[in-house]
Amino acid sequence: MQSEVILTGNPSHSSYTRMWAQAQGALEDLLVDEFPPIAQQPMKDRLKVFQGLATFYLKYLQIFRSLEAVYDQIGHPQKRRVVRHVLDGVMGRLLELKNEMVELEFSEFHYFDDVLQDLKLTPEDLEVPIPKYFVREKIRVLRDREKMLAHIMAKGGHIEHFEQVVSVQTMSLEEAVRVLQVCERARQGRLRHHFMKEIRQAEKEEMAAKSPTSTSTLDPDQAATCIQKVWLGYRQRKRTKRERLEEFIFLGMVPPEQPMPSAAQLKAQQVEATRRLVQEENEAEYQGVLVSVKESVRFVDGPDIRETLQEQIRQWFIECRDATGKFPDLPSTEEGGSAAIFAQKTPEQVAAELAAKEEEKEKRNRWKDKNGGKEQKEKKKDKKVKNKRKKGEEVVEEQKGWKMPPSHFLPTVLDGNKMYKDVWQGRDERQNFLQRFDAQLVREEKRMEVEEEVRVQVDELMRQEVKNLKLTVDREKEKKKKQKGKKGSKKKKKKGKKSVKKKKKVKDLTADRTIESLYEELVLEGLLIRPMNIKLSEYIGEFSYMGTTLRQADIEPMPSLSDVRQLIALYGILPLGSQAVHEKAPLIKALLLAGPAGVGKRMLVHTLCTETGANLFNLSPGNLTGKYPGRSCLQYLLHMVFKVARQLQPSVIWIGDAEKTFYKKVPKPEKEMEPKRLKKDLVKVLKTLKCEDRVLVVGTTRRPFEADLKPFCKVYKKIILIPRPDYASRLVLWREFLLGGGAHLTPSLDLSSLAKVTDGYTQGHILQAVRLVLTQRRLAQQTTRPLTAAEFIPPLARQDPVYKEEEEAFKTWYTRTPLGKKKVRAVKAIEDEGALDKGKNKQDNGKKTVKEEKSKKKNK
Repeated sequence: MQSEVILTGNPSHSSYTRMWAQAQGALEDLLVDEFPPIAQQPMKDRLKVFQGLATFYLKYLQIFRSLEAVYDQIGHPQKRRVVRHVLDGVMGRLLELKNEMVELEFSEFHYFDDVLQDLKLTPEDLEVPIPKYFVREKIRVLRDREKMLAHIMAKGGHIEHFEQVVSVQTMSLEEAVRVLQVCERARQGRLRHHFMKEIRQAEKEEMAAKSPTSTSTLDPDQAATCIQKVWLGYRQRKRTKRERLEEFIFLGMVPPEQPMPSAAQLKAQQVEATRRLVQEENEAEYQGVLVSVKESVRFVDGPDIRETLQEQIRQWFIECRDATGKFPDLPSTEEGGSAAIFAQKTPEQVAAELAAKEEEKEKRNRWKDKNGGKEQKEKKKDKKVKNKRKKGEEVVEEQKGWKMPPSHFLPTVLDGNKMYKDVWQGRDERQNFLQRFDAQLVREEKRMEVEEEVRVQVDELMRQEVKNLKLTVDREKEKKKKQKGKKGSKKKKKKGKKSVKKKKKVKDLTADRTIESLYEELVLEGLLIRPMNIKLSEYIGEFSYMGTTLRQADIEPMPSLSDVRQLIALYGILPLGSQAVHEKAPLIKALLLAGPAGVGKRMLVHTLCTETGANLFNLSPGNLTGKYPGRSCLQYLLHMVFKVARQLQPSVIWIGDAEKTFYKKVPKPEKEMEPKRLKKDLVKVLKTLKCEDRVLVVGTTRRPFEADLKPFCKVYKKIILIPRPDYASRLVLWREFLLGGGAHLTPSLDLSSLAKVTDGYTQGHILQAVRLVLTQRRLAQQTTRPLTAAEFIPPLARQDPVYKEEEEAFKTWYTRTPLGKKKVRAVKAIEDEGALDKGKNKQDNGKKTVKEEKSKKKNK
């Protein structure tokens, strides 16, 4: 794809059009599997169900990747709208399939090793792509917000710092004198070394000047032989060293050198940037044309549309009058008006419906007169019995097998696929090299909008006309009907007044304040902070290659950091980035990141904000100490935070040390902090969040077992357990951290041994060790003294790793969460089924042996 762009030197729209066509073709094949011609029966084999879901998931993921690339680079404004429509549907379908896999396996982590092999995919194909339009389409808003945040912070004199605060300790006089003495001795030693070096250099120069020049000359053959020996030895040593390094790179023992980007790559990046500029220009032109075309259509075609609509509705009135003997009522605007009539029903169908309704009314009246209320009671009892039976049957059916539930996003995908087929599949775009808008499609679209606007006006006029016709033609009948209708309507109104209950309105505690003033107050109080610029790709972790193999051996594997990265993209970034996805996808209001210290929980919170352009609110117990004291002030604070979060969505509300809010018993040193202030009000505020609100509460905890589990899991219904990195992830972490710090990776630095030795250490431990070793002085010495693995051991030894006891504590805690309990029950059920099957086999074998003995006796 990029090669075509590079070779031609111009933006190749045909390559992205082809990619779009391939993605739509794959999507159409997938929709055939989603909607089979024969209804599928419930499936009993859980393994087959999971493999089917995993196959769907991976195929949708590949389509998602292609459509995201097309939407990012294609320049046609009308095509981009169709691609965006399908893209939102595919993203939502991905989340639905993920939710089904979680409910099927009772686990947040899944392993697709065998499915990847069947589809001939690599682990890189499992990475969830993050659409670039999440941030790019609102880059101006983000810049304005950044300027406002910087202005408010400068005004209040706040300085944000994300690095760890260095604790300043007081020092005694003796310690201070000792430190000064050490520094002074080191300074004198360096000066002495420099002085002695100069003396030796001067002595060498004097000796060289005094030595007599040798007048003897070598034989030319001997001199040539000597030069050849030296040169051949140097060349062979250099060649051997190069071949050894190439072999190490081939075996993966030494990482290859990262070359500078080539001219072709730079050209491709430049072309992508120009494409985005073309997108903005075409979009601005398209938005301007929409207004002008609509006005011209309203002025030119509006009167003709009005006349044709009036004639159609009058003709329909006459046909209904001939069929039923009376004029019908025009549907209300809520029901669709005259559009609903012409889209769905003919006059004959309307007549048949009216006749059927009258017959049903007559039958009901006769039945009431004859039977009274006795049969109604009997029928109610029968219905209750039937409902009970039906409920029991449904439970049995659910136990029998699994069926794919209905989807909220497949209609969106089908609609987008139909739009592509009808409009863009066979359209010739060769002449539209600049990818400008299509004027004909714009005119058709605006004509439909004008027709809808005119139809509303025409419907009001025709309703009045129908009333006049009824008054003139059926005066006597209308009078009687009006009298009955008035009585009925009065009674109905009275009944309605009794049944209506007044809903309690939620009080707006900040109704007299603007969003800007609330925003400023939150910034000045340190509750709204600036997130760090961290991409999700910077959260380094390797794929788990042994997950399926371990599960087949009845061993539950620990998830990898790559799996955690995928969950953050699915549960956090995609719903926060797209409004259409958030409204229909399984709703996640609160997310908990649990794991030992140093695994990157806080980093993932900042990643959520960076990838979606979200605001970051800090409601950690440590940040709330001394702020807004009292119950009423706390309610005011929560109201203010969630109001600003809704108005400036997407927003992330971070609660660090989330276990402190739900302490079983508050420790004495933390009683002044009042860590449990949010416990009651947080549950109430979360209930007010709706599907339209792109607000996510994210809690991070390193000691979840200290919290009261029931209310804790009531708030955080979605829990991601982040483990310590495995060997593959540690190897990648060492390599990336060292290269990022400016180190030269040579064969003398054994990364494999470092990754093996650091089993139990987290990303934070490794990063801290790298920073302590790679000082400016040590980086300057790399040419003469290459780095070795032994240099990183002392700083690692000063840190405490994650011991097995702590890891087991996290595992046992997770088994007591709602999802963990379901997993334990499912495993027990499978074990019981296996035990029953073994017992049956033993009984069958015993019966067979008895029968064989009897048959032998008979034969004898």
